Amino acid sequence: MPLRNAARAVRAVRGLFDGPLARPVLPQWTVEHFLSGQGAGFHYGVFGTFEQARAWLPASKEFENAALATEYLASRARRISTYDYPVLLWLLRAIQGDATSVLDIGGSVGVHYYAYRRHIQFPAALTWRVVEVPTMAAIGRNLATTSAATALSFAEELTHAVMSVSSDIWLAAGALQYMEDARPRELLKRCFERPKHLLLNKLPLYEGDDFVTTQNIGSGSFAPLHVFNRRRLIEEIQALGYSLRDKWLVPEHSLYLPGHPERSLSCFTGLYFVDCHRLSIASRLTSAEAR
Repeated sequence: MPLRNAARAVRAVRGLFDGPLARPVLPQWTVEHFLSGQGAGFHYGVFGTFEQARAWLPASKEFENAALATEYLASRARRISTYDYPVLLWLLRAIQGDATSVLDIGGSVGVHYYAYRRHIQFPAALTWRVVEVPTMAAIGRNLATTSAATALSFAEELTHAVMSVSSDIWLAAGALQYMEDARPRELLKRCFERPKHLLLNKLPLYEGDDFVTTQNIGSGSFAPLHVFNRRRLIEEIQALGYSLRDKWLVPEHSLYLPGHPERSLSCFTGLYFVDCHRLSIASRLTSAEAR
């Protein structure tokens, strides 16, 4: 079941989960359902770390699953969703400026590149590098070859990717939360050169403390994921010299935790930051050239 349809199913049964008649049997039923084939898209549990979450989960390939690549390609590479439009807007403006390189963190087999090039005319010099797990990266490389997508390349290790090559734009659409060591502040601190533009889409942000939960991601796989405190995450990025230029809600994605309504999210969030320092330098240079 695609995760989009699974999310609808989650919302449809929330009332039953929270009702007084369900409470006596809730823990056993929700765990069994979460771990079953019908639990795709559902979340369960509150943990302090990825290690604790993985110790509770059954062993699985997580995102090292070719079946997931097929699903993502079918659902994301050939169309865009409402939450893509803010990304398209800011991506287009960045490219119309001087941006010529994209680092797509967790971009599957290149689904954002394929979907967005239907709506944006990418310049010939544009490079689009995707960071993914080895299974996804291998499928993506083969697809890029057969699709003549010469702008696409793939990397399999996030730290090496951000430390070895500079990129004008970092795009992370629904991926950072699944990466154990991918908090934006830490990535930006250790990167080769900070990006001018930072596009973070489909993030689970809320007003409480950070925590880790788990998700049945489908096809027999499970994964831990972070849920971030909204203010803390934004302020950490701003403290590095970035300005928050836009934010939007992503109602197509939500997170419901049975037994923890205070930690549940009715929608996810998108954020767009720009590096004020680098843009200020570029502006001064442009003004000097004009004179």
